[in-house]
Formats: sequence, structure tokens, C-alpha cells
Amino acid sequence: MVSTANSDSNSMKQIVLQIPTFIHVYNDGTVERLRNMPRVPPSLNDPATAVSSKDIVFSINPLLAARLYLPKLNATDQKLPILVYFHGGALCGESAFAAHHHEYCNLVASQANVIIVSVEHRKAPEHYLPAAYDDCWAGLKWAASHANANAIQNNRIISEPWLINHGDFSKVFIGSDSSGGNIVHNVAMRAGVESLPNGVKLHGAYMNHPYFCGSKPIGSEPIEGFEQTLPYMAWGVVYPDAPGGIDNPMVNPMAPGAPSLANLGCFKMFISVAGDDQIIRDRAVLYYEAVKASGWKGQVQLFEEKGEQHVYYMFHPHTDKGKRLIKHVAHFLTQ
Repeated sequence: MVSTANSDSNSMKQIVLQIPTFIHVYNDGTVERLRNMPRVPPSLNDPATAVSSKDIVFSINPLLAARLYLPKLNATDQKLPILVYFHGGALCGESAFAAHHHEYCNLVASQANVIIVSVEHRKAPEHYLPAAYDDCWAGLKWAASHANANAIQNNRIISEPWLINHGDFSKVFIGSDSSGGNIVHNVAMRAGVESLPNGVKLHGAYMNHPYFCGSKPIGSEPIEGFEQTLPYMAWGVVYPDAPGGIDNPMVNPMAPGAPSLANLGCFKMFISVAGDDQIIRDRAVLYYEAVKASGWKGQVQLFEEKGEQHVYYMFHPHTDKGKRLIKHVAHFLTQ
């Protein structure tokens, strides 16, 4: 499932596990993440968007952090929708504090006029799944706990004034891209069977180019070498003991015996795909069709940008196509 390789036989340090061009794990336990973007600090009144951001710790055990974003307010008592954002990175890389996620959150917070809680979840292989799912669920629960300021104090929950003073808890969203979209699916499914604090309901969920996979190739996925594709190999790194392997419902929601998508715990969904994203697109479209056919009572929308590759808008947000996708996300969050 997962590619392994050795370096020079005379070298003490050897690669014992890898996703080529993405991550190397060495025999001394060190991990090299080849695609990680530089991290940037938060900022007060971002010069391009006027969005303010700050880093907080929302859990001590396990130790979990997030970056919060607050757009420019029109009034001191203004209430804003809340987006809990789960960054992408194949569940084994990147960061909520990375430059491209920071810029993206600034743009979305500004255009949609929402508070964003961008969760820094734990990553494989140091922390196998379901750790990231649990961390992101914890981040959503922590945000929802602010719907009752008295309960925060009584339960000794780490409090955040931006959420207490400006959060509209009738409009709580989750969203992300790529592997973060996979997290969105799993958190939305959990919200269908577990209650959030203070009776908060998940209003909506969006997934840009969500990561799903399965044991058999579909659509444009390659028949030859399918098990060497990034989506297939990544699952072996991030959840090597997953029940059912690559057909675990967490990565293959359409697998036989998977929980019904009618249980999704939100009222509306937005899913986007890129036309030239050969290893992700068809699974996301299949997921969209499965949600529509499931009996789920919410509303789901699919948007496709032709002639583009995976998460193009994250690295080129100021192109016409990048702007268009972000505009779609902002529109979804304001309805």
C-alpha cells in the first residue's frame, strides 16, 4: 500500500515509509514533510483585508491550538456567523498557521463577514487517525460552548471573547479543502448522532475538492498503478489499522455497510471539484450524488471549475478562477 525505500546502504538514516514527493518517515523516527508551506504569524488588521487574527489554545489535554479570525466590525455588538475550518494536507502535513491557509482564511473572513476558528489538529504518522477527527470535533464543540457564557465559566472551559461577544450561534459552519474536506464529512456525520453544547446545531458544511478513496478505481482514476496514487497511499500512512482498510467509511462513505449519508448533521452543503483533478474529482461527484440519493433532508450544491487542478485556489487565490471559488464559499456562508 505505502511505498518504502532505502537510502545509501552505508548511511545510518534510512527511509522506512514514504508517500513520494509528500512525506518521508525515517528509521530514527524523524518525519520529513516535503510540501509544508512556511508558517506565518497572526496579524492585527491585515493590510489587504482588515481582518484581525490571533492564536489561542483551546484544549490542554490533548494540547490543541487554533488561529481565530475576526473581520472588521461595523458595531461593537455585531454578531457574525462562525466557520470552524479544518486545514488540508493529506492528514499528515501542513498547518492552520501555514501562509496559504492564513491568506485563504483572511479572504473568506473578509468576504463572508464570518468569525473563523482554524483548528490545528494532530497529524499522522505521529498521531494516527482518528486523532485529527477527534481534534476537529473538539474544536467545533469548544466553539459551540461559547453560546452560553455562564456554562463556560461554570465548566472551566477556556473562553474566547471574540466568540462570546460576536458569535452568532444560529449560523455555525464547518468547511475545508482536500483532506480537510474529508474531516468535514466525518465531523458532519458525528454531528448527526452526537449533540453539540448548548443545543447548537450545525447550519452548513462545505467541502472543496474533498478527499475520498476506495479499493477499486472509478471514473478517471488509473487502473494500472491505482494503489500507488496519493489518495490510496495516504490512507495507509494516516490510518494503517483502519477497520476495512481503504474501504473504511471514513475515507469511503459509499462503501458497503457505511452509515447512511441521511445522518449528516447539517442543513445544507456545498461541494466543489476541479475538472482536471483526476484523482479526487470523480469521488467527490459520486459523494454528491450519494448525498442527494440518501434521503438526507438538507440542500446540497455542486460547483465544478473546468480546466483546473486540485486546490488551485489555495495557491492562486487572486486569479479569476481562484476569486470565483472563494466567492462561492463566501456566498454559501452568508445564506
